Amino acid sequence: MSFRIAALALVAATTISAPAFAADELTRVQAHLRAVETMVADFSQTDQNGKTLTGTLTLKRPGKIRFQYQKGVPLLIVGDGKALTMIDYQVAQVSRWPIGNSPLAILLDPSSLSRVAHAIPAPPGRILIEGRDSKHPELGTITIGFSENPNAPAGLIMAGWTVLDAQGNRSTVVLTNPRFNTTVNDRTFLWRDPRPQTRGK
Repeated sequence: MSFRIAALALVAATTISAPAFAADELTRVQAHLRAVETMVADFSQTDQNGKTLTGTLTLKRPGKIRFQYQKGVPLLIVGDGKALTMIDYQVAQVSRWPIGNSPLAILLDPSSLSRVAHAIPAPPGRILIEGRDSKHPELGTITIGFSENPNAPAGLIMAGWTVLDAQGNRSTVVLTNPRFNTTVNDRTFLWRDPRPQTRGK
């Protein structure tokens, strides 16, 4: 599996919109996301062929996020609040796209929930949020899961998400070992630009 394709699946650019879901669930999820000023968690990302990559997710409000892949994967994804940047150190390439065109908009901007997602049936103790633009099905679907936990902010923990594209390709991200509201240095979200620097004129 291409490392770059794997990274794109993690934060696949998907503009999502759907009717507002039940107010009580919306309130609970928004309360959780707003209560999380910082979060550090381990993640594992599995594609439909069973290939798994792991790494560390770091989030800091407002709008900062970093996906640090496991050793040997030459990719890094960093968000600065306005755009997501994917750095491919293997080919010295940098790509950027608006956070608003990514499923991560839900995670980074809780106020967007009521206009971009709706709840779907879930087992007891879980909340599932689905985002899909019915006018543009080619953009795919994202489903984000939350688990109830009385010791977590607002009683919820984000368990992970699944992205399904228009071709039926599925990528699932599972979050584990979350640590909330610990000190996260802003330097965590800096990155080294691998592109050759032009000197002189």
